[in-house]
Amino acid sequence: MSKSAVKQTIRTDAVADPEGTRPLVAAPASSDGRDIRARTPYLLRQVAGREAHRRIGRVVVLFGIDVAGIWGAIFSALAVKGLVLGEFDADMVIDGTFDLFAFAALVTVLLFARVGLYDPRPSRPGYARTIACLIQATVVSLIFALVSGTEFSTYWLFFGGLIFASVYVGGGRWLFELVSGGLLDAVGYRRRAVLVGTSRRIHAVAETLEDSPAARYEPVGFFALDQSEPNGLRDLGHLDRLSDLIIEASIEEVIITDSDFPQDRATDVISKCHLHGVRVRIAPSTTDVLTQRSDPVLGEGVPLLEVKPPVFEGFDFVVKRVFDFFLAVLLLIVASPLLVLTALAVKLTSRGPVLHQNLRPGIGGKPFGCLKFRTMYEDAEQRQATLEPLNEASGAIFKIRDDPRLTRVGSFLRRNSIDELPQLLNVLRGEMSLVGPRPLPLRDHARLEDWHRRRYLVLPGVTGLWQVSGRSNLDFDDMVRLDFMYLERWSVLLDLVILLKTVPAVVRRRGAW
Repeated sequence: MSKSAVKQTIRTDAVADPEGTRPLVAAPASSDGRDIRARTPYLLRQVAGREAHRRIGRVVVLFGIDVAGIWGAIFSALAVKGLVLGEFDADMVIDGTFDLFAFAALVTVLLFARVGLYDPRPSRPGYARTIACLIQATVVSLIFALVSGTEFSTYWLFFGGLIFASVYVGGGRWLFELVSGGLLDAVGYRRRAVLVGTSRRIHAVAETLEDSPAARYEPVGFFALDQSEPNGLRDLGHLDRLSDLIIEASIEEVIITDSDFPQDRATDVISKCHLHGVRVRIAPSTTDVLTQRSDPVLGEGVPLLEVKPPVFEGFDFVVKRVFDFFLAVLLLIVASPLLVLTALAVKLTSRGPVLHQNLRPGIGGKPFGCLKFRTMYEDAEQRQATLEPLNEASGAIFKIRDDPRLTRVGSFLRRNSIDELPQLLNVLRGEMSLVGPRPLPLRDHARLEDWHRRRYLVLPGVTGLWQVSGRSNLDFDDMVRLDFMYLERWSVLLDLVILLKTVPAVVRRRGAW
């Protein structure tokens, strides 16, 4: 079928297709004479249509390939050593393999999970990342063996194991990509995508994706920033319709075709997409490819760069949640005397409950009861409106230095951030994290701009970069930018650094009012 014919047959409706199994084109017949409107065989249709099953199956198969590859690599290295030295004994080789296998497999799988090697196909790294992780796993295993006092007559086991692991694991994963890609092609699987940019670049990117069958895209249409030109795709109108279209047409990806896309518009597009769980990719210029550190998504015809949402999921989420839970338990135990004394001080100095449960938006904007020691008089909420003209903070936040609603004890607790300690219970309940964007009151949340709301893609934190970078002295927009910086650069080490820096920030009372 010619390129022009394909353009004329690209489907232009925007009807939702939850299973994502419709073919890219809708002509009466394909070039091989098969009617492409015919039903896909049932078993193959289930492969593409059951997203949860596909996800579980993908992880199980890749995990099996990796574990089997590591076992085979250790076995092969020991077997070769025995054959070369003339001391080969099958039972000894098998026993030696099992002795070393568990630790090596655990380290490898954890590293693979950390870098996304169990992620969906569109964002899963390739062979180079696999080899890099195998090298790291080998180094970690070698260091562990040396530290534990294990003696080796030769280090061939590690070098040989790395060579065989590269062949077995890399080859197994290559075969998986080949077979699974063939199955997806057989069922006509396509990712429903929208192109955004200028007409010229939209046309160029659409043609490139069309010429690359491995890309597996179904372009639903485009949003053009300039006067749109005929390109065989549906003009979806004004960009303000993007959120509605994502829901109506089950959009899976949005591709920004211009690397110099206006920053304010790009931020808005990315925010809307990430709020709906939609992947965003950018078609870069040559300069971008040479200078940016983003990981390219290969095999798509055009070298797309993925803009990943600032969320913690999968392995990252497990690591952060375990870290939060156990450290919160430890902090509650250590701080228990202070918690008891504070509760008595609040109860004995003013009327009202010891703890105040303030509704605040959490992850995804869903409200939760944020716990604090009560620092204000009982009529604080009713006096809010009369104090609004005295607000000294910028942006959406309400702050005044000498708030008349504060009790004497409450003022002390605020200055020293002791009133926030009950939020460790929110951490245990899974409503908050130790480190993250601070949750705002509903009054402040209602005044946020759209781009501010990206901070609600993750659990709010007891402390964060706000607290160690100036606290209330910062401009609100700068605070939000610090949140984004934290989300993009998160690691357990960064969480530890922020927690440690929180202590001197609280002691100095910098910006605490």
